[in-house]
Amino acid sequence: MAGAVYILPGDRELRDWQPFLGLPLWVWLFVFPTMFAAFCLFQRDTATRILRPVWRILDRIYLYSGVLAAFFMVMILLLIVAQMIARWAGVTFPGSTEYAGYAMAATSFFALAYTLTKGGHIRVSIFLNMNRYTILWLDVFAMLIAAATATYFARYAVKTNIMSVVLNDRTQGQDFVPDWLISFFSMFANSPAKWGQIWAETGSDWVYTPMWLPQLPMSFGAILLAVALWDHFFRLLIDRETSIIGEAVE
Repeated sequence: MAGAVYILPGDRELRDWQPFLGLPLWVWLFVFPTMFAAFCLFQRDTATRILRPVWRILDRIYLYSGVLAAFFMVMILLLIVAQMIARWAGVTFPGSTEYAGYAMAATSFFALAYTLTKGGHIRVSIFLNMNRYTILWLDVFAMLIAAATATYFARYAVKTNIMSVVLNDRTQGQDFVPDWLISFFSMFANSPAKWGQIWAETGSDWVYTPMWLPQLPMSFGAILLAVALWDHFFRLLIDRETSIIGEAVE
């Protein structure tokens, strides 16, 4: 029929900046953090009392994300060794290349926030070092742009996950995962009332990897990077100096 509009299942979830708790999503992601940044700028002592316990929790989360990144890096090594042993033994290891790629992506994204807190990211400071009067406000501007950009990227990383679920996108390689693993992660995206049905429909077979599964580290890592940038942006406004200090390498 001319002029007909076809809507994919889950189209509501795929719309950009849909309402969340009565307000557009962009208000929660950009407006409220910017308003809180202004609060940190003018009410430094009160903001410090509010954020100090939050900082302790976030610092631990950043550390754990670095540990996860290290774990997946070790997994890359083990997968490479397993490939070598399989080749020497004359047996096949289907999907090993895909598994290594997934581990590499997980390593990269889980390491983002931890690397930021340790000053491991490249920061071009030529303008910051022009004089001591403008360094603070130039750093504030740079951190605000970085936090907004990371938030924008994190939102669309999550949208990529949702799109993969809606389309039931599966890997094109030879990698498989057990069906129970998919059910386990599906629990977190459904209400407890549906958990029984999820496990009742779970089989014992190995199935082609759904793309949303290896995409999860991308989403978590991108979200954590955005949180870390807003966090250090608030710390910069409160302390009047950056808390991101690179470790010197001799």
